[in-house]
Order: sequence, then C-alpha cells, then structure tokens
Amino acid sequence: MPEQSTAPEATAPTKPASESSAAGLSRRTLLGTAGATGLVLGAAGGAVGYAAAPSEATPLTSVGAGRAMFHGKHQPGITEGLQARGHLIAFDLAAGAGRKEAAALLRRWSTTAERLMAGEPAAHDDTDVARDAGPSSLTITFGFGHSFFARTGLDKQRPAALDPLPDFSSDQLDKNRSNGDLWVQIGADDALVAFHALRAIQKDTGGAARVRWQMNGFNRTPGATAHPMTARNLMGQIDGTRNPKPADSDFDRRIFVPASGEPAWMANGSYAVVRRIRMLLDDWEKLSVKDQENVIGRHKSDGAPLSGGSETTAMDLEKADARGNYVVPANAHARITRPDQNGGAAMLRRPFSYHDGLDPDGTPDAGLLFVCWQADPLRGFVPVQRKLDRGDALSAFIRHEASGLFAVPGGAAAGEYVGQRLLEG
Repeated sequence: MPEQSTAPEATAPTKPASESSAAGLSRRTLLGTAGATGLVLGAAGGAVGYAAAPSEATPLTSVGAGRAMFHGKHQPGITEGLQARGHLIAFDLAAGAGRKEAAALLRRWSTTAERLMAGEPAAHDDTDVARDAGPSSLTITFGFGHSFFARTGLDKQRPAALDPLPDFSSDQLDKNRSNGDLWVQIGADDALVAFHALRAIQKDTGGAARVRWQMNGFNRTPGATAHPMTARNLMGQIDGTRNPKPADSDFDRRIFVPASGEPAWMANGSYAVVRRIRMLLDDWEKLSVKDQENVIGRHKSDGAPLSGGSETTAMDLEKADARGNYVVPANAHARITRPDQNGGAAMLRRPFSYHDGLDPDGTPDAGLLFVCWQADPLRGFVPVQRKLDRGDALSAFIRHEASGLFAVPGGAAAGEYVGQRLLEG
C-alpha cells in the first residue's frame, strides 16, 4: 500500500463570499451551502481551537455540476481527483465471443459512457436512477486483461508490460476476485450517479460477457472539509502525500505510455494495478497513536513526517534521536515507499476505501481498493511492492486478497470508441 500516490481531493470552485449575499442566494443554493457547512462542523466537534467552516466551503448543489470529458488524449478516471463513490468491475467474455463481439461491446460501452458523463440518459432502457442529478464528475474507464488477447486472437498485440505480476510473499489472493478479460472503473461524486453508470454498463454487456467480480468503494465527498486536503484512509492516516502531480516535469513519462511507445495501440495509455487490500482494523486500533505513527513514519494528525515540518516537507531519513535511533524507523512504510529508495519507481495512486460488512466472527471486512497507474508496472508497482514485501512495518496490519493488472489504452478521439485501434487495427 505505497504512500507515494493519491491525487488531492478535488473541490469544485465556488463564488467567494464577497461576491454574494444571503439575499442573492436561491433557496436551493442556501440549503446546499448550509448542508456542506454542517458536515464540516460535525466532523470538527470537540476539537479545541478548530476554526469554523469558511463560507467558501463547496455547496452541495455544486457537486452535481462537475463534468469530466470522455474524449481526449487519455481516458478519464486517471488524473482526476479522488471521487466520492466508485465501482470496479471485471468481465470475462462469454463462451464463443471473440474479437467481433468484443468490438461491438466496447462500441456500446463507449457510447453509453460518453452520454452518461455528459449528464444525459443512456440511449436505451435508461433506469432513471440519476434523472435528478448532474454529471457529478462521472468517469468511466476501460481496460484489457492478459487473458483478453488470447480470447480475441490478438496475442501478438498483447503488451509485454501486461505479463502477470510476480507472486509476493504477503499475497493471499482469491483467484475468483482477481484479473479478468475486461475491466471497468466507474467513479462519481454522487452514489446514485455511480450506480446508474454501473447498471447501464452491465445492461450494455448483454450476452457478450459475464461479470467475474465487482468491488464497491468510497472516498470523502468534495465539500466535506473546510479546504481541499489529502484524503484519509480507514486507518485514519493521511494517505497519498507523495502522489506524482501532473505539473511534475516527468509525470507523463512515469504514468503514460509515450505516443511512440509499443504496442502502438497503447499510445497515451497507462497500466492499472488493482489490489483489494484488507486492513486488519481490530489489530491496528489496539496500537497507540505513537505506535501507529512509527509504523507509517508520519504524524497521524497532519501527515507531517516524523522528522519534522509539514505534510509536504521532505522526509529526513538520516535524522536520529538522542539515543541514535532513526526518528523515522527503518521499516516505516513512508520510508520504504519513497521513490528515491526504490530507484525512482513511482506510480499515481487513485484508490477507494471499502467496507463489505463483518465476517462471522465480527471482524470488519474493510480496507483499500488500491488502484495505481504507471507507464510500466515492472518499473512502477513491482519494485515498490517487492521492497514492501521484505520488511514493511505496515504488512502486519494489511492483507492483499485480490489482484489484477490491466492495459488501459489512450482516450478515444471524437467518433472513436475505446480500444478501436486495437480491435480494428
């Protein structure tokens, strides 16, 4: 569960308080703003000296207005900020289905994704679940698994980077919830909008494919905090401080396949590693806050490194205490996952938390739907996970239960469907 990547939560821009007054606000907007403020204050209850939510907190009525573009250089759902609700779903092609059926399916899916991301109903048999909502920053992303290429007779087009991930000693993987021919990621800032997209994608599948597995996740809703900030995971830790940023000079090189890359159909695409990581919360919550911080290497309150400073301060790995011990323990998660400790390996994390109820013994089935993006998983995810496998203090409190690797082609141009250059090339 490397810490180095998660884009900060996106918060929609709002009109400054100086440009509006209570008299100028509609009832709907006023109620929406009050709702957002109430969430922030509720979260801060009892915190001594915590400032009241500022007037520029995101009105809930603005959440639905956000819109991501379907057509573009890259597929949506990669560089956008974390979304409040997500569904990850893998399909296997039906018996007898091949390249022709797969092309028709991707064409249907792309048409539906374009409509729904624009806030329009599906072209056929829309369920009306999202009738009253805007696009809510809906993103729908499509990828191909290793097995897809043999099923469609496209073995020669399978990228070398899609070779199966190596085994890791900490893995306890359920094969029925891993991999798959096709993968779809759905994200939105409204749960009903996300579910509406999920149903539409499932209905479009028809007899061409069957669901292999589905996982449902969530993140904090934009506007729930007084200002945009890095998300927290279910352990209560700020998670994703060192995520690569699109403004970084080497961002595209690390995250996306170059336009001149091989195979040609993967130009401007990326590779997604998907892991269902259960957090052993009962064990974690028995630790003191200090012990939790030593496991991570950062302060729980604000994400600052134990070596000092603020969340974004560079970690001083050589700093020692009066006894000569490293202030950031040698096996701390944040130390091990630093790119400069892994030959520069980096990935863009864009995960969801999940909670699937309780086991029969009362243990919570909760954790992280880890999704990370990179130009080559052998230079991104794999070296970092190998190092974590050898001595990460966090390993005692997590369990990798499912895994998948998917080739996600570049965005579709106007008039194209996702994967057209592969399926019709």
